[in-house]
Amino acid sequence: MARYRKKPVEIEAVQYGLAEYADNPWEIRGGDVPQWLQDAARDGIVVPEFRSEDYWYLKIQTLEGDMYAAPDDWIIRGVKGELYPCKPDIFRATYEAVSGDD
Repeated sequence: MARYRKKPVEIEAVQYGLAEYADNPWEIRGGDVPQWLQDAARDGIVVPEFRSEDYWYLKIQTLEGDMYAAPDDWIIRGVKGELYPCKPDIFRATYEAVSGDD
């Protein structure tokens, strides 16, 4: 069987923070909400949704259907501008910081 390696591509990503019921649902760890995420919220692609665990989640319209970013998940903007959530362990195993960035 042939084997393949993922091509190195640079993506943009932010880590979603823990936002409790009364808090702002747009809690981003280590910084402000990037413009691309603000634009997606304005366009209804990303929508805050309060769930039963007393936390906000972000519902994200992806190419595969609606997915949810939970607290500590990463929100990734892919090479074609598509958005999708990623669990922290998968993010750490798949991505590394680009030199010169945080």
